[in-house]
Amino acid sequence: MAVFEKALIKVEHEKEFEGLKGAITRVLSPQKMEKFLKRVQSGGMRIRDWDAVLAKNVIDREDEVLAKSGNTAQKLYQAISVSDQAQMREFYLSQIEEVDPALRPKFQQLYKYY
Repeated sequence: MAVFEKALIKVEHEKEFEGLKGAITRVLSPQKMEKFLKRVQSGGMRIRDWDAVLAKNVIDREDEVLAKSGNTAQKLYQAISVSDQAQMREFYLSQIEEVDPALRPKFQQLYKYY
């Protein structure tokens, strides 16, 4: 029986990639997740719409470390290669699916596909 193993793709722009990954990790932490979801909801976005989350600076507003760095999530994202961007989008999408099951019903509209 073969087990699926995710291929490792080398990150080209490690500093920017790790900066953005850290910001995503912080805003999607259990302590901040509800506030992040409320901001996405108030912006009229879908949680899986990565481009809208970036465009409306949701991560920047919720992450103090990123805000103090003088960078924005969108700037960091644009500074990385296309393959790095794909990995970052995949990371974000995997993290939002790990929301606390108790929060999921409260924000079910954000998670709808239509």
